[in-house]
Amino acid sequence: MIDSFYNKAKREGYRARSVYKLFELNKKYNLIKKSDKVLDIGAAPGSWLQACSNLANFVLGVDIQEIKTLKANNVKTLKLDINDKDILDKIEGKFDVVISDVAPKTSGIRDIDQDKSLQLSKRAFFIAKNRLIENGNFLCKIFQSAEVDKFINELRKYFKFIKTSKPVASRKHSKEIYIICKYFTTNK
Repeated sequence: MIDSFYNKAKREGYRARSVYKLFELNKKYNLIKKSDKVLDIGAAPGSWLQACSNLANFVLGVDIQEIKTLKANNVKTLKLDINDKDILDKIEGKFDVVISDVAPKTSGIRDIDQDKSLQLSKRAFFIAKNRLIENGNFLCKIFQSAEVDKFINELRKYFKFIKTSKPVASRKHSKEIYIICKYFTTNK
């Protein structure tokens, strides 16, 4: 189903409608600053990379799929599976912000899809926990389920501020929500 955000993205030259979710969340929560170094997990097709190329100083996008090259000097991409056991060896350095719009290939079976989403979100958090600077920010998409509260409680051990949000650009029937985490600390 084509909608107004899809049409707007095409008109404005963005690769996906999800860019407006990032714009809304960033405006509301001030996650990304011009001087920031950002890690974008699940970056394909690249609309969040397009946004971050203007919002941040540098952005590294990683995805299991190939990401079509962007015309931006401050963007780098890597084709990686975030479930690889040596993923941290492949993503070097520290980041001010880690964003994750990663989603599983859905089966149509709600419980299975929710669990796959949870596992990917946990993996994104594992990477964030090891690559964020002190007081860094983490934004993560997840499908709503009974397990989300447990995951949020785990996140609370590492972040001073946590909120959930469903951006206006999310489809009404979608079970996705975003978890906004600010002020990362290693002092649990």
